[in-house]
Amino acid sequence: MRRVWSALFGGRFWALALKELRQIRRDRRLTISLIVPPTLQVLLFGFALDSDVRNLKLGIVDESRTLESRELISVLTQNRTFRLAGSYQTAATLGEALGTGRLDVGVVVPYDFARRRMRGRPATVQVLLNAANANTAQIAQGYVEGAVAFLNREVNGGRAAPVELRTAFLYNPGLVNAWFVVTGVFGTLIILNGSLVSAATMIREKERGTVEQLLMTPASALEVVTAKIVPLFVLLMAMVALVLAVARLVFGVPLRGNPALVLAACACCVLTGIGLGTLISTFVRSANQTQLISFFINPPLAMLSGGLTPIEAMPKWVQPLTLFNPIAHFATIARSVLIKGAGLDVVYPNLLALIGLASLFVGISAWRFRRQLS
Repeated sequence: MRRVWSALFGGRFWALALKELRQIRRDRRLTISLIVPPTLQVLLFGFALDSDVRNLKLGIVDESRTLESRELISVLTQNRTFRLAGSYQTAATLGEALGTGRLDVGVVVPYDFARRRMRGRPATVQVLLNAANANTAQIAQGYVEGAVAFLNREVNGGRAAPVELRTAFLYNPGLVNAWFVVTGVFGTLIILNGSLVSAATMIREKERGTVEQLLMTPASALEVVTAKIVPLFVLLMAMVALVLAVARLVFGVPLRGNPALVLAACACCVLTGIGLGTLISTFVRSANQTQLISFFINPPLAMLSGGLTPIEAMPKWVQPLTLFNPIAHFATIARSVLIKGAGLDVVYPNLLALIGLASLFVGISAWRFRRQLS
């Protein structure tokens, strides 16, 4: 046993091990990749992937305008779950704000709220919940019910007539959680598959040495880049059609808006993924390096997109990062168009952001690839 131990962990072993440690220490890229990205990812995911629901945008229609109605509003906004985002004159304008995403929860206090309570009759308050995210809607409903139960206990020592709630789940009355998950994962699949496929294609060209052969052809660099992007775009758009069919047939995701808007957003996501993958391939020389860099880029893109967890649950300093995330913009478009039936007048900021990000990634990656060709 001692001989085996000495043979395995003798002086030569420690000499070789020290040699490997010195090589790792001299490789600054490897050292940085082992320290910086994991540290940043743990910090970001620890803050961003929070299951607590807070800072939900609350809208109020107070038709009563009495001390009792103001007390109800005060009870609802005392905790950090709700943030009073505005007061509205009519229920119609409140519903429009819910449809455009400016609100998450709406409360309508009727004009006879105080009078009914003074007469000892139950007063009914309408609660409108944006149920595109079924889980968040259910949690918000629980918070509203808890706040109203507290009010019923405290006001006049429980002698006043109770406040009753009439809750309506908008856009997803069946509270199908798969609608939220599928529309969030959809954009993630497009971006990640696009980047992985395009990066693998470009790296294969480098490893086989066919990039140099392209230099011998009469085709221009722009023609070469375009010829590489177009087939990938067609292939990935076919994948998009398949995923849309599965979402509709298997999970019953509705199609209440214009499908052309969803397809335009899908096309922008595909181009963004291709541009991202091509850009990565211009910085690396092998498939292993591509996988390493993709590991540090793709998980943050997926987790900080609001695709699986609400953006409202993230800290305020993390939320601005989602403005530069194409998956976040796509998830907003998909949920607004498919589930809510929104039109271009609602989703055009997100669509313009997607077009800008796609143009940026494709432009920079094509420029770098042309430089390598020349």
